[in-house]
Amino acid sequence: MEPKRADDDVIVDLIDVILRDGAVIEADAIISVADIPLVGLKLRAALAGMATMTEYGIFEEWDRVQRQRALDDSSDGDDSDDLASSSTDRRIPKE
Repeated sequence: MEPKRADDDVIVDLIDVILRDGAVIEADAIISVADIPLVGLKLRAALAGMATMTEYGIFEEWDRVQRQRALDDSSDGDDSDDLASSSTDRRIPKE
């Protein structure tokens, strides 16, 4: 008797690998009619989790801006009069 793997596990494993390691898709296509090229398409797409993207230098600035915006939004709702908390620099340093 051999163990059987559920089909759902394959999809979960595939998504896990893509998010962890990433995938790059490159495609070139030329649409032609009667051997006359009309439209050219050059496509390069990267698919990965945000941690992997920023590790490879993709979306670094976007990630930094979003994190800063989240910090700013969370501090706007704080009505405390504590001077120590209001004077703390909450900006994310730019690398």
